[in-house]
Amino acid sequence: MGTHVIEAGFPVNSDAEFEAVRDIAASTSTTVCGLARVVEDDVEAALDSGVELVHVFVSTSDVQLQDSMHATREDALSRAVESVERVKEAGVECMFSPMDATRTDESFLIEVVEAVSEGGTDWINIPDTTGVATPGRFEDLVGTVLEHTDARVDVHTHDDFGLATANALSGYEAGAAQSQVSVNGIGERAGNAAYEEVVMALESLYDVDTGIDTTKITELSRLIEEKSSIAVPGNKPVVGANAFSHESGIHAAGVIENADTFEPGVMTPEMVGAERELVLGKHTGTHSVRERLTEAGYNPTDEEVRQVTRRVKDYGAEKRQVTLDVLERFADEVGVDRTRVEEVSV
Repeated sequence: MGTHVIEAGFPVNSDAEFEAVRDIAASTSTTVCGLARVVEDDVEAALDSGVELVHVFVSTSDVQLQDSMHATREDALSRAVESVERVKEAGVECMFSPMDATRTDESFLIEVVEAVSEGGTDWINIPDTTGVATPGRFEDLVGTVLEHTDARVDVHTHDDFGLATANALSGYEAGAAQSQVSVNGIGERAGNAAYEEVVMALESLYDVDTGIDTTKITELSRLIEEKSSIAVPGNKPVVGANAFSHESGIHAAGVIENADTFEPGVMTPEMVGAERELVLGKHTGTHSVRERLTEAGYNPTDEEVRQVTRRVKDYGAEKRQVTLDVLERFADEVGVDRTRVEEVSV
């Protein structure tokens, strides 16, 4: 699809994960990244796996340093620099993350950023590890980091308050060159910025050519839904089953006339490999019913459309799904004429 980097896993975690990362790195021309704490064994395992980019990280917020890492600021800083220098010494591209950056004392965050920049890191990742950033504050933070490094900046946002995509976009607005995303937003707790949301926002709202083949986004989403066994909500932006569905009579009538009336316009179902659907239910209007009847080969009069629509609304009000079979039954009950195409053998 043209994805720029695949962060394939944590090589030191287990033999199976090491092999998985190694196999992915050997199987694609896309840049493959391996994770590593600022621990010698982690860094060496990542280097041994054959990845082109090693992503080293260490907590920098006081709460995580004290109660998770059980380390001092000085420990974190020295180990961060040592790890960056080791990756660069091996001739591999390096990304460094000050974990929990959005809850880190800003003066210490800047100190760490400057130190790893001097150590040669190619990337600084700014993670909103607990999802507490707001777009304005995150944009300011990314801008501050950029003032203290010559490295390229990447962002990693979590969705605890539903702001992951917005924060990723604000990172770009501040000058970040990359954001870390996951298909369907899968990730710790409420998840991460969703691949499909960030890509389509950049493409459609910012008019940026990401290089991603967006027509495969829906297919990719369905694949990950199947493999992960994590269902995609119907109202999920871009890839949800309802993303391009219309039930409301006003909406459906407008879309039938011109899809731009009640869709973004700058993002069509075709752009993401999806299809527009007119859903029949209690909010359905006559325009949708006529459209669906015509598609099914019926030739309804205005009065017949009104009668079928009333049946559809009543049926939908009982929270029952109006399938094509149900619609055809209603049409037959009303006596709508149907033009059948006879098969001819020559």
